[in-house]
Amino acid sequence: MPRIALVTDSTASLPEDVVAERGITVVPVQVVIGAAVHDEGSEGATPETVAAALRDFRPVSTSRPAPARMLAAYEQAAADGADVVLSVHLSGEMSGTFESAQLAAQQASVPVVTVDSRQVGVATGYAVLAAADVVDAGGTVEEAATAARERAAASASLFYVDTLEYLRRGGRIGAAAALFGGALAVKPLLQIADGRVATVEKVRTAARALARLEELAVAAAGEAEVDVCVSHLASPERAAQLASNLGERLEGQLAGEVWCSELGAVLGAHVGPGMLAVCVAPRV
Repeated sequence: MPRIALVTDSTASLPEDVVAERGITVVPVQVVIGAAVHDEGSEGATPETVAAALRDFRPVSTSRPAPARMLAAYEQAAADGADVVLSVHLSGEMSGTFESAQLAAQQASVPVVTVDSRQVGVATGYAVLAAADVVDAGGTVEEAATAARERAAASASLFYVDTLEYLRRGGRIGAAAALFGGALAVKPLLQIADGRVATVEKVRTAARALARLEELAVAAAGEAEVDVCVSHLASPERAAQLASNLGERLEGQLAGEVWCSELGAVLGAHVGPGMLAVCVAPRV
């Protein structure tokens, strides 16, 4: 049976202990603050540094890993004994990371199967874990790739932002939509649909938006067994409350505890402080 290595990028937002336990290689995406370039992670760009820079109106942008960096990850996997690599990444509609993976795959000394999750954040992470389950059970790389795609497609990524300005700056939402939201003091609820940011609905107050976010998350769970993660940027109290509420309301359906964590620096750079997100990932 060929030995399969799993690679993803840092936006998958998997806890470090989970990455270590499951043997997943994480390639960092980069954050550019002013003229300084940092790898996303505890030793580089953190959510705290990004939130502070945004509040201070310092320029913040992100950069995909270079194909050479992806290739280095694949070659290290091969050196460690892998016969094939499965590389799962955030939506190609939102980042050039998946393109870097494809370009690197063409030069790798072992076969590399690349998967565009069409998702962002921990929804991509859950897709990687679905692939890891297949690999651990002795499945093929094709079966693992299918599991990743199906888990990502079944997952709901819902989020609230205090302002659309940061998404507008990063080109992730149209200028007209950002202007509309700001002009009417609308609090938008957004989702990832077909790999892109899309509007779910607009409400007038933050309190109403957060209540609706909870309702939409419960509706997304349906009656399935689910993994749930609440993420935030500089909004820990609201995130903890939402995680607690969802834990109570989805008791009996949860595959494990509700994860609650600060959003990674790369995604945080595009949504800004105050952002709150929920990923609901059915077990498929």
